[in-house]
Amino acid sequence: MERTLVLIKPDAVERGFSGAILGRLEKAGLTLVGLKMLQMDKALAERHYAPHKEKGFFKGLISFITSGPIVAAVFEGEDAVKTARTVMGSTDPSKAEAGSIRKDFGLDIERNAVHGSDSVKTAEQEVMLFFKSTEIFNYTRKK
Repeated sequence: MERTLVLIKPDAVERGFSGAILGRLEKAGLTLVGLKMLQMDKALAERHYAPHKEKGFFKGLISFITSGPIVAAVFEGEDAVKTARTVMGSTDPSKAEAGSIRKDFGLDIERNAVHGSDSVKTAEQEVMLFFKSTEIFNYTRKK
């Protein structure tokens, strides 16, 4: 059973889409096993986005993700990473698939509503960055 991290970015939180986004991921069959709202500080943002440190958009990314509250969630399920990424859609909302989170709630490539882990290995690292083991729950989802 895989786990993946999903961050609902400030643009989506501020526009009231957190519940709808979480609901779409649950509707796709993923189980919500961890959830919190927080204001990401610069140090956490830089650790989270460290793979992009040398890219031109890094400073803007850090500025944006720390600009308002976010919702961090851990989802679990078979192929959780792939499932979440499919539900989210392409990073660029203008190219995202119809009915995807980013197509419906994203504004542009930076303010695209959500972040999702891009691999199982990355998911493991990202979950540990945002959640203590005591903040992740194991339960059987009822159908």
